[in-house]
Amino acid sequence: MKKLKTVGLYLMSAFYILAGINHFISPDGYLRLIPEYLPFHELLNILAGVCEVAFGIALLFPQTRGMAAWGVILMLLAFIPAHIYFIQLNSCIENGICLPPWTGWFRLLIIHPVLIAWAYLYTRKI
Repeated sequence: MKKLKTVGLYLMSAFYILAGINHFISPDGYLRLIPEYLPFHELLNILAGVCEVAFGIALLFPQTRGMAAWGVILMLLAFIPAHIYFIQLNSCIENGICLPPWTGWFRLLIIHPVLIAWAYLYTRKI
C-alpha cells in the first residue's frame, strides 16, 4: 500500500506541475474558464499556475508535503466557481472548448471530490 501511495504522490506532483506550466503555455483556455464576475483574469490565471507548480514541487519533499497537500485542497476549492461557471455556460465556452453538458457536472461532482480526496491522502506522513 505504501508503494502505491508513493506512486500516487509522484503522479499527483507531476499532474500539478504540468497543469501549472500549462497556465503559462496556453493561458487562453484557462482565462475563458474564469467567471466574468471575477476581476483580474490574467492575474488569477498566473496565480493558479504558480500555485499549481509550487504545490506540485512541495509535494515531493516530506518537510513540505502536508502543507502542500492542504494548499492543493484549498486551491481546488477556489476553483469551484470556475466549474460552476462552466456548467452555467452549458459546458461550452465561446471560441473554446465545447463538451456535452453532463461533463461540467461530472467534473464538479465526481472528479473534483476525487482530486480533493487524493490530496487529502498526503496531509499526513506516507
